[in-house]
Amino acid sequence: MDKEYQLDVFLVRFLEEFGYDFTGYSRDSIQRRVVRIMSLWKLSDLEGLLAKMLMQPSLAGSFVQQVTVPLTTMFRDPAFFGDLRQKVIPYLSTFPLIRVWVAGCSTGEEAYSIAILLNEAGLLERSLIYATDLNPVSVERASKGLFSLDNLGEFAENYVSSGGSRRLSDYCSSNMGSIRFNDELRSRMVFSTHNLAGDSSFNSFQLILCRNVLIYFGRSLQESVLELFHTSLENGGFLGLGPKETLLFSSLRGRFQSVGNHKIWKKIN
Repeated sequence: MDKEYQLDVFLVRFLEEFGYDFTGYSRDSIQRRVVRIMSLWKLSDLEGLLAKMLMQPSLAGSFVQQVTVPLTTMFRDPAFFGDLRQKVIPYLSTFPLIRVWVAGCSTGEEAYSIAILLNEAGLLERSLIYATDLNPVSVERASKGLFSLDNLGEFAENYVSSGGSRRLSDYCSSNMGSIRFNDELRSRMVFSTHNLAGDSSFNSFQLILCRNVLIYFGRSLQESVLELFHTSLENGGFLGLGPKETLLFSSLRGRFQSVGNHKIWKKIN
């Protein structure tokens, strides 16, 4: 039995037993992370890995957390957020209620970044930001708005590079080695688990951000998720993607118009 087939069997069994669907993820990506987990848990094969989680179901949550390990920062790719300020925020300002979906929000840095943009445009009070992720531990962390004080320098540098006009410290307070974003930002945010691989749309949005998530998916799952975003966007709404992601080679290419450098896309039909 070759390794790829073994991995396929494992992922199907994991879905059946625990309800998390990784079958559409990029094989290279999921293989690397599963091998790392087996090394950490001192297991030699996938059969043993599944057996261990069946004996200790709580380990399935740890498995999900490590497979979906977060890697993010505030205002990541500052030029992207500069484009949001200039090209998307004016569009959002025309709506009485602004709905933004941050899909694959990880620990929340991007959700707080867009909240700050909306605040500086005077739009936060009429905005709702839905921040979702497959990983419930990440969602819980994101909802608290707590981050290590060690990250504040990087956060602040990215904020200024994105066109920020204030001090990032104006939006948070520090205590005991952590920073906590203020209640004004968090009051306009809704955090929830959502599985892009299987869950349906839950609202209509003028802006969806899903950055550095699609790169972990296989082509078929990418197309399925992009269909979900297309369905969830209002006509004329915007979709923001990560630096290594694009719609150029998607079957949905004709339903969107590129804005700028192919990282922001406007729904046209």
